[in-house]
Amino acid sequence: MPTEQRPVYPTASDTSHDHLQDELPYRRRQQALLREFGTAALQTRDFQQILRQAANLSARGSGCAYAKVLEYDPGGKRLVVRAGIGWPAGTIDHVSLGADIESPAGYAFQTGQSVISNHLQKETRFRTPKLLADHGIRRAINVLIRRGGEGNTPFGILEADSPDPGQFDDADADFLAGFAGLLGIAIERQHADAKLQAALDHEELLTREMSHRVKNSLTSVVGLLRVQARSSDSADVKSALENAAMRVASIAEVHDHLWRGSKVGFVDLSDFVGHLCKNLQSSAPEHTLQSRSDPIILSADKAIPLGLLVNELVTNAVKYAYVDGPGVIRMDAREINGHLLVEISDEGAGLPDEFDINQPRKSLGFRVIIGLVRQLMGELTISKNIPQGALFTIKFPLDPP
Repeated sequence: MPTEQRPVYPTASDTSHDHLQDELPYRRRQQALLREFGTAALQTRDFQQILRQAANLSARGSGCAYAKVLEYDPGGKRLVVRAGIGWPAGTIDHVSLGADIESPAGYAFQTGQSVISNHLQKETRFRTPKLLADHGIRRAINVLIRRGGEGNTPFGILEADSPDPGQFDDADADFLAGFAGLLGIAIERQHADAKLQAALDHEELLTREMSHRVKNSLTSVVGLLRVQARSSDSADVKSALENAAMRVASIAEVHDHLWRGSKVGFVDLSDFVGHLCKNLQSSAPEHTLQSRSDPIILSADKAIPLGLLVNELVTNAVKYAYVDGPGVIRMDAREINGHLLVEISDEGAGLPDEFDINQPRKSLGFRVIIGLVRQLMGELTISKNIPQGALFTIKFPLDPP
């Protein structure tokens, strides 16, 4: 991109009205570039893009063909080129400049003062870095890139370089310092974002580990309940322990998906109910369990009661729908207008005519079902299946996206 050359005046002391009139568009252009960079720095989280744009726009605003962002490397005590414009391939991340007080960039870094060098070939205050000498750079401005917070080591240096004759002045240094100030804010934001992301990653790791441990603990409880069930002489106690084991296993299934899932605290409903029905199938191999679900991401707060509901209704169908032999039990889940519609059906004997889930003389299983539906703030509908059997429909609101 071509640079915008600053107007050249006969003498540095020329302060005529015409001089100021010619200078004004140049300064306005610098202010516009500062606004452009400030907006861009707020809109992107790409650190390298921010550095590249800082070098590009500061070069344009200074009327230079070259500019670079230097980062201080405390290990090597050098200033490493991290972004730039005009420099050949192999410069970025490979070339470094001295950070000592005898180089222009090093002096700006060590003292915090802006450095203007308009005659590098005749410069007696500093040595000219090899990178600048190799590219015939005649003049340069170096300004410090600070980081927010007291006691923070500065990030490095923003430098504009030109091989053309001319004069940089204090206004040019102020312009570049303004760029460096915005760049420092953007760098500090990047640093804060990185710390926040590291904290979130650590929290996610702990959450997954917790879900994994809860799943393992619940699996141990399931094993103990089933051992007790097998050793019991009472059919009622055996049935109660088996039912309890299946309910705990449903919760364990949720936690298994929580720690494995791509999103912390959520499960993929299709994958979750598929595994749940597969586990229920293993306890009733004579029947056929079929499940289908839309690919919906469900929070743990809703996945746990839903898993228990599926467990209760499928278990009831296994026990009571087919008294004369094996049959098919279906579980279907789909999203409709922000709600999840879950249907569990069979083609068995159906419910007795006098059956009423709202009557107080209902089983523990149905009391559990009603409580879980309320927990989901949902509705439960029971009807006859076509051509025969029973159909249980649960509808409850999904989490907002």
